[in-house]
Amino acid sequence: MNITIIDVAKKAGVSPSTVSRVISGSTRISAATSQKVKAVMEELGYHPNLMAKNLVSRTTMTIGLLLPRNADEAFLDIFFSEVTRGILSKATRAGYDLLLKTGKSEQEELDAVNRLVKGRRVDGIILLQSRLDDNVIRFLQKEKFPFVLIGRDPELPDILTVDNDNVQSAYDVTKHLLDRGHSRIGYASGPLELVVSADRHEGYRQALSEAGIEPPPGWFVNAELLRADSTAAVRELMESPGRPTALVVMDDLLAFGILNSLSELGYSVPGDMAVFGFNDNPMSPLSSPPVSSVDIGVYDLGLEAAGLLLRSIKGEPIEQRRVIVPHRLIPRESST
Repeated sequence: MNITIIDVAKKAGVSPSTVSRVISGSTRISAATSQKVKAVMEELGYHPNLMAKNLVSRTTMTIGLLLPRNADEAFLDIFFSEVTRGILSKATRAGYDLLLKTGKSEQEELDAVNRLVKGRRVDGIILLQSRLDDNVIRFLQKEKFPFVLIGRDPELPDILTVDNDNVQSAYDVTKHLLDRGHSRIGYASGPLELVVSADRHEGYRQALSEAGIEPPPGWFVNAELLRADSTAAVRELMESPGRPTALVVMDDLLAFGILNSLSELGYSVPGDMAVFGFNDNPMSPLSSPPVSSVDIGVYDLGLEAAGLLLRSIKGEPIEQRRVIVPHRLIPRESST
């Protein structure tokens, strides 16, 4: 037998409209009455129809999360699962659910966000990466829809963002390698149309420039080449004239592939090549050798982004529109 709002009202000795107001959190109901009604609801095992409640309040109590690739690929990368864990932790405590959407291309991402917004399926959206001239961000701005970007858009400094200082972190890694005697330092990058890739590349170049070093094109390795055929890309790098003796690597997953390829080709790490990655994957201390990495506080990125979005959804004033999560270098055997 289903318990109804009328059953709760009869048991509590109040009207059904009073029960409805308690469920919606109305301040017109006294604390004593509200407590009595909630006690009866718990006693009878009554659960409000949240869908009906949300129709009245015009909220979904749901946050949208846009993953920047298909789900099978996304959750192979610890960054996406860990940042999602941070978002989910904050959202759940606030009574919100999380709806994940993916897209294999920018157009698919835009289509997914369009459906979420126009269908009023979520109250706000968190984006996990930014491209230069990002059409998804432009669409959300045009719709005046609450969103937070994990990353930054250099053309839109006033949008809500949570990020690391990626220029500084890459500068710090490169300076760390310079201080350990390396003067030929290469860079394994992600696509430079991604803002995080461009920022880390800039930090890397700044540190070398201060040391009076101009990196030649041969020191630069594209992540797409590494993913397609890591061994061929690493062989070409190691056989090039004046090759690097150290590599700053965009993320630890790429670093693992580079370590495997170096081993297959008969090179030692860090003897022939020092390697320093990003994101501090849980497998990094367990690899052979353990991979040096930058802890960028992935969980905290998600936690801060969800908190910022919830404040925006509620219409709270937000003075600090860009939140920076600190980073720290974790040197291990791959770069010593």
